[in-house]
Amino acid sequence: MTSINALGGSTSAAAPAKSGGSTLDYSAFLQLLVAQMKTQDPTKPIDSAQYLGQLASFSQVEQSVSANAKLDRLLTSSALQIADAAVGRTVTSADGSVTGQVASVRITSEAPVATLTDGREITLGSGIRIA
Repeated sequence: MTSINALGGSTSAAAPAKSGGSTLDYSAFLQLLVAQMKTQDPTKPIDSAQYLGQLASFSQVEQSVSANAKLDRLLTSSALQIADAAVGRTVTSADGSVTGQVASVRITSEAPVATLTDGREITLGSGIRIA
């Protein structure tokens, strides 16, 4: 089966992917690049500048993904610190309508959510007072 790859050439093999999903890692990209070089039409070779441009673009994307992963770890660490500081203490919502002692904290993708001893929940976001 012939498929068109991201560099504009065709290959006869599917691109290798990470075992956990459909995204290509750096090694798979290099394998794809070598496969394209092997199967390209010798009478119409692709410009080497195009290869380097694709490689540089992929490298930038890989660095961005790595930076995002580090940022995610930092945000998780921050949420855990907030959760640790809140358990057992009294929290008050920004508008003052909800007050109570924190029994537990659940970390969500948006913000930590505190469960009060009376069963109510409050998001630990901006404006929340912890005493």
